[in-house]
Amino acid sequence: MSDTFCQACKCFTEVVVSDHATGGTSSCSECGTVVVDEVPEWVSVPDREDPTREPSKPVGPESGVSGSNGAAASDEEASPARRGKRRRRPRPPPFDGFGSIAAVSDRLGIVAAIKDRANEIYKKVVDQKPLKFRTPDAVVAACVYIACRQENKPRTVKEMCSANGATKKEVARAKDFIMKYLETEGQEIGTIHAADFLRRFCSVLGMSNIEVMAAQETVKKSEELVLRRSPISVAAVVIYIITQLSNDKKGVKDIAFVTRVAEATIKNSYKDLYPHLSEVIPTWFAKEEDLRQLPPA
Repeated sequence: MSDTFCQACKCFTEVVVSDHATGGTSSCSECGTVVVDEVPEWVSVPDREDPTREPSKPVGPESGVSGSNGAAASDEEASPARRGKRRRRPRPPPFDGFGSIAAVSDRLGIVAAIKDRANEIYKKVVDQKPLKFRTPDAVVAACVYIACRQENKPRTVKEMCSANGATKKEVARAKDFIMKYLETEGQEIGTIHAADFLRRFCSVLGMSNIEVMAAQETVKKSEELVLRRSPISVAAVVIYIITQLSNDKKGVKDIAFVTRVAEATIKNSYKDLYPHLSEVIPTWFAKEEDLRQLPPA
């Protein structure tokens, strides 16, 4: 209690502070008249605070709390869009199909005419829906493969795979679709023969002209037989036989490396062709006694 002047009593009197819950008022101890508002509303009363209540934290930039609604003010919590934008990976550049065709052609030593044909095929089929689910490298390899066949300079699927890293399965699927699509437009793909690969394989192996001529004649006669082997396998096994009959012999491993035909396939093809050697090997190149010196099947 304290003394203050009471207007009703016209004298100094003791006052009593009461009603702290509403902010606090001072009343005259004699007449009960409210004398003065001793405790402003903005002043807290320490002795009436809840002892169990946690002290309030300061609001500021360093506190991590926004002053308006108490939400976190950090960029990651306050701005999810900005956080997602920061974590988003950059998009890869669009695939350059024509540039990839040029790269494959350069690696395989393909002439410009075949490269231009591959570009035309790629331009026609790249927007076809089934090819959108194939890898771009496989589509490029298939286009180059078909272009080589149309220009009568066929290459193997394995050669295409080695040029750009596409899998044999993906290239074969893309090739089959593109060939059917081109056939519907009236374009002929043409069939492949063992003789189409023979001269190139012989050149890589360093065979002589006489050996190449003997291999070509052998391949031509072997086409009359029912071997049930792919043209590439027939070319590989003929090269193996001709080199075994010559002074410069080539092993199965060397021929498999150049032709990209498995060693087991060459050996199995040799077993199929062995009974017909006297029919397919030209007599001017090897006699009967020479054939008997060949490895048994």
